[in-house]
Amino acid sequence: MLGLMLLDAHTAWAWVTIIANGLAGLWSLGAHKVAPLRTRALWWFTGVAQVTVFVEVILGVALVNKEKLEFPAFHAFYGFVAIIAIAIIYSYRAQLKSRVYLLYGFGGLFLMGLGIRAMLVGQA
Repeated sequence: MLGLMLLDAHTAWAWVTIIANGLAGLWSLGAHKVAPLRTRALWWFTGVAQVTVFVEVILGVALVNKEKLEFPAFHAFYGFVAIIAIAIIYSYRAQLKSRVYLLYGFGGLFLMGLGIRAMLVGQA
């Protein structure tokens, strides 16, 4: 019962992660060109979107540990690469201060792509 709930949560949360990071990336790319989009809310939304990645990975790890499942090849890899990508994006924010919106824009879209790829590999 708990395993099924974890699987449903992991699957549903994947969509939250993908959509949130995609929207955060698009918003940040828009903010690069349109100054009124450069608000504090952008950074809050981006932070929340990136936290969804950590929640998704935790749900996946809990699912594997609880149900003793074997996940598809590369499925977990994409989740952990997403966490590393968040750390790399964050670490470059000072060096790319003049292009921080591009960094977070393309970073958000990259995270969205990793999520999509993890879902596709998980269904195979």
